[in-house]
Amino acid sequence: MTKKPENKIEYGLEKVHIAKITSEDAMGNLTYDPPQALPGAVELTIEPQGETIDFQADNVTYHGGSTNKGYTGTLTIARMTDYFQTEILGEKLASDGTQSEFADAEQAAFAMMFQIEGDKNATRHLLYKCTVSRPKQGSKTKSGDPNTTELSFASVPRSSDKAVKTKTTANTKKEVYDGWFSNVYKPADGVTFGATEGAGS
Repeated sequence: MTKKPENKIEYGLEKVHIAKITSEDAMGNLTYDPPQALPGAVELTIEPQGETIDFQADNVTYHGGSTNKGYTGTLTIARMTDYFQTEILGEKLASDGTQSEFADAEQAAFAMMFQIEGDKNATRHLLYKCTVSRPKQGSKTKSGDPNTTELSFASVPRSSDKAVKTKTTANTKKEVYDGWFSNVYKPADGVTFGATEGAGS
């Protein structure tokens, strides 16, 4: 299979989606709701979390390495959707059309998907298990600049398979790429890890 060209540069952010985690079994397998769009993406920053191992013995670094504990990050969007506020943050809608936040609300974990453009291909990303902090709220008098909301989140490995993040490549199969925002990606039967080249179309 001929490898397709890789991106030389990447830029932009769009197509942010979230998929609520509805259950987790004893083995750590997660069940997700269908992804929902979170429009108005402005900026995304994620920073790796882990520890560096530097064990000294016999006057040398006897063992070294690092651990992968996922990421922390911030997502800036134009506005939180009602779906995000109720299904993820746990706010409650009332029969009179109001929406309330309660101190004992249970927040939900979720998967996050997004797309970053490139000169050759747009890369689609997936973080499997995220939690979010309640965002700051505020506004200001009319100035011409719209308000934005900054969401602080953590992304941790799934306990079932230790998966943290998956992304597409130039050689991702078309059906996988096209269905990225329809369901949370799950490798098909027979897919193996450690391949030196992508599968292509």
